[in-house]
Amino acid sequence: MTSLTDDIIDIAMRPADQVPDLPLDFAKLSLLDWMTCGIAGTGEPLAVKLRRLAAGEGGQPLAAVLGGMRVPPRMAALVNGATSHALDYDDTHFAHVGHLSVGIYPAALAIAEMQDASAEEMITAFLLGAEGAIRVGMTLGRAHYNHGFHQTATAGAFGATLAAGRLLGLDGLQMHHALGLCATRASGLTSQFGSMGKPYNAGISAANGVECATLAGLGFTSADDGLMGHQGFVGAHLPSGGAVTGPDLALDSYKFPDNKYKLHACCHGLHPMIEALQASEAAAGVPLDDIKSFSLSTNPRWLAVCDIKRPRTGLEVKFSYNWLAGMTLRGDNTGDDRLFTDTIAGEAELGRFAERISVTGDDELTDLQARGEISLTDGRAIPVWFDLADPFAPEVLAEKLQRKSSTIIGDAGAAIWDLHPRLGQLGARDIASAMLAASA
Repeated sequence: MTSLTDDIIDIAMRPADQVPDLPLDFAKLSLLDWMTCGIAGTGEPLAVKLRRLAAGEGGQPLAAVLGGMRVPPRMAALVNGATSHALDYDDTHFAHVGHLSVGIYPAALAIAEMQDASAEEMITAFLLGAEGAIRVGMTLGRAHYNHGFHQTATAGAFGATLAAGRLLGLDGLQMHHALGLCATRASGLTSQFGSMGKPYNAGISAANGVECATLAGLGFTSADDGLMGHQGFVGAHLPSGGAVTGPDLALDSYKFPDNKYKLHACCHGLHPMIEALQASEAAAGVPLDDIKSFSLSTNPRWLAVCDIKRPRTGLEVKFSYNWLAGMTLRGDNTGDDRLFTDTIAGEAELGRFAERISVTGDDELTDLQARGEISLTDGRAIPVWFDLADPFAPEVLAEKLQRKSSTIIGDAGAAIWDLHPRLGQLGARDIASAMLAASA
């Protein structure tokens, strides 16, 4: 009987011609969305500080860094991972319980650029690494996250290692050693949320992947099964101290297409409500003063995350059902991160409307669902509902992500999305050059 370690290595080493088009299509969209988030994050203080760190260490200029410089691959992965997670506007995989692109793509790009791989080889490595990370995340489960571990950095580091290892051409034994090394390196805590430490976790994931795969390629050895073996990562990092088999980890089932993308610049827990309100034709254009009340039901876990009743800052607005409901109903562009200012947190109109909103938890709703009712002053009631689990077709998602890109990085968005139809003809170095040009 094989272990999870064997299974995810088998996935990572799968021949490219056996990988279906649909998950690759989503992986291509994730690449461009990741680049968008990274370009948008280059001016953030943590990104500036990390570029200073990179400049101070120096080294061979082999891999591109968001913001316009070249450094060794491990440092590029660290800086790009943290920078692209700085705005918390990147994708989320709810079964994995984390953000895949920010922890894996920086590692894949850094190694692919060094190896002069094609863009398609890089994208395939990312996808198969992500499939491995998802399975590690599912095995660890939400208990791991609730215990204080940030799965973007813990489970994600194994995906980064697999992607980097594939691009470096590691054999099966070397992959085992790479994952074993990752097991003793992977780290990241949710206690860092709200600080520069949270995006740093994503950078740690990517950097660990580059380091562990590179060391394994140099002949560095590790425990036989550092992930699932005796006192391995899974057993050591679950609250119970014992390994748990995750649900439906079949090798022939691609789980990356379940990945969800942030189309609104706020906590993902708010997105089902926003989509529900935006999808309601009956609610479109109704003035806030004509709404008597709005009642919302959401999964109870979000109440501890994004139910700030009276936000004091623009950052807290990103975690407030009360404020986002009013902003959405009056037609604000919730996809524009620049909208979330301290000024909007003090808006009297939104404050008055917040008093007419009730939010309750409902165990029957998933993390991705929201149900509500808008009661109008004329006596009418408008039910609203949305389930983020219902997938967008790739072409619909591409249109939405391209609009997001244009909103947050302006003209640079057009340059990034111009790559989309040409990804099959480009090299990883072309992708890196485009990223440098758009972010410098």
